[in-house]
Amino acid sequence: MRSREEENQITWTELPPLKIDPDAIARNRIVTANRSDIAHVAFDMMRTKLLQSLRQNNWKSVAITSPTPACGKTFTAVNLAFSLANQPDCRTLLLDLDLRRPQVGKTLGIKNAGSMESFLRREIECDDVFMRYGDNLAIAPNRQPAQYSAELLQSTTTAEALLEMRQRMSPDIILFDLPPMLSTDDVLAFLPNVDCVVLVAAAEHSTLSEVDVCEQSLAEKTNVLGVVLNRCQYSAEKYGY
Repeated sequence: MRSREEENQITWTELPPLKIDPDAIARNRIVTANRSDIAHVAFDMMRTKLLQSLRQNNWKSVAITSPTPACGKTFTAVNLAFSLANQPDCRTLLLDLDLRRPQVGKTLGIKNAGSMESFLRREIECDDVFMRYGDNLAIAPNRQPAQYSAELLQSTTTAEALLEMRQRMSPDIILFDLPPMLSTDDVLAFLPNVDCVVLVAAAEHSTLSEVDVCEQSLAEKTNVLGVVLNRCQYSAEKYGY
């Protein structure tokens, strides 16, 4: 006889399939989706280092943020998610929790995204927001911005919604795409819900002062997994991130 917890488990194959737009994938350089671009190697290296750190520390949930807009945090989060999807023994969730300017759905060309605000308020279920890509990646894009996002992100209903999500979907890794850190207090509000954080900075855009301020502030609240330098120049013979 199955327990109530087992009965509430979501069967991944029953999640609606994620239909991504090839033009959007190419335009937004999601290079890990088909791995034809040599640039995917940098994200595969990041994926492997991430997996090693998470397993070593028994961590599961990762916030991804940046000091300011236009650093490439969503670009990094989505490419990392698709790179993780190539690990057959690893189930990954990606949630768009940039509730002020959601970009995951737009990046992938998704037209039928759900409402993350409704999900975090427990008005709808996991099945209503997650879409499955392959056997082991599920993505929850966000349809629209939410008012009072910082208050929502640190609410008890959000913590309860995420706990239920973990119990029902049994993920190995959870990626949260959060807003830029210096623009709002959303990131600080949400940090108690994660094990660690990755900070994405952009070459020739982010300043050392911005990175230092963010890294210090993050380190006071959670584990800083590392700083990813986006927009680096590299060749096929030399990869960097």
